[in-house]
This record gives sequence, structure tokens and C-alpha cells, in this order.
Amino acid sequence: MKDRTTGRPEVAAIDPAHAVQAKTARPRAAAGRRALLVLPIVAGLFAVVPLLDRMRSPQSAGLDLVLHARPKELPNLRFSDGGTQTSLATFRGKVVLLNVWATWCPPCLEEMPALDRLQAALGGPHFEVVALSIDHGGLPVVQAFFDRTSIKHLQSYMDTFGDASSNLGVAGVPLTLLIDREGREIGRKLGPAAWDDPRMVQLIHSHMAPGAAPSQPEGRPWP
Repeated sequence: MKDRTTGRPEVAAIDPAHAVQAKTARPRAAAGRRALLVLPIVAGLFAVVPLLDRMRSPQSAGLDLVLHARPKELPNLRFSDGGTQTSLATFRGKVVLLNVWATWCPPCLEEMPALDRLQAALGGPHFEVVALSIDHGGLPVVQAFFDRTSIKHLQSYMDTFGDASSNLGVAGVPLTLLIDREGREIGRKLGPAAWDDPRMVQLIHSHMAPGAAPSQPEGRPWP
């Protein structure tokens, strides 16, 4: 889905539908006043989308992954793996591409096949794509999407405890973090990308190897 003014794909605001689903038994006039208050808030959530300069489609985009000057410490996020509690610490020793997404987010769905292909190509003892869903519908919603779209190589991880939403500064999805073998964030991107692009594969390989490649100056997009 593309923004009409920029032609670029949109980032989905966090669960925007919940902002307009509250039920009320008050008179219509009161409901109208509340709607006038809510609409600017909802509009503000979506207005952030066109301001993101680098939102392009997964098929045509450069990766525009912003690498940090130095790795940043991350909290040990808790989440669930098929109903079993796990955390980022479980993946210590691997390079991780952490993708925060939801089934109600069109840009997330666009890039999911690329993440699946990346996991198929590199997943193993040294690398993992962790596709972490923030869907309120839980595991059945995610698994149904995976089955319907033939996503075969990604695990169904769920943000059951809300740790990702509350600790990563998630303003919209998809949000993707590149994490080194020590569990530190070395780069991030807000918006979709072609994650199986050869340049991304090369970058991941460089961090999988001993003496990982240094990050770029703070705030510089890669490649």
C-alpha cells in the first residue's frame, strides 16, 4: 500500500484500529465530541508515515538500514515461541534479525517472503530471523497467515508480554533490528525492505565471522 502523496509504502501505526473501537452508550452529541478529539490523534499517527524520507517498496528499495557507530545494549526481551516463554538471551551467540510486525500491517506482509527466504538461506547455528508478532489475536492468527502464504522457514514468535512494544521505541511496524552475537543492536530500519538482498546477506556474513565488521558513523544509512 502506497501513500498517495509520495508514492512510497506506508508504515503501519501500532494497532491503529483500537483507537476507534471503543463502545459507548452516551448520546450522539457526546459521541460526536469524542470523535472530534480522537480523529486528530489517529490522523497524527498516520501523518508520521509520509514524513519518513526513505520508505520505498521492498522490491525497489535500497535497504537503508541505519548502522550505529557503536553497538547498543538491549533489554532481554521476553516473548513466546509456540506458547513457550523465551527471550533474546536464547539467541546469544547468533546474529539476529529481529523483525517486529503484525498481520494487520500491509508493509509487513509485503516483506515477509523476503525474510522467509533469508532464514532459509542463512538460518542455523550462527544466524536467526526472529519475526516477532504484536498481533492481539495470538498464535492462531499468525500461524494462519504463515499457512496461507506458504511461509515455511520462520518460527511464530509472539510479543506476549509486550516487551518489544514497550522497550524498543516502536512507533510503527515493520521495525527491524540487526543484533550482534553479544545481543547488542548494531542497526535498525523502520519500514519494509528486501531483506534477502545480496548486500544484506553480505552484511550478515560479516557480523557472523570472528572480528565482526565495524558499524558506520552514527545515523548513516547502509548501504
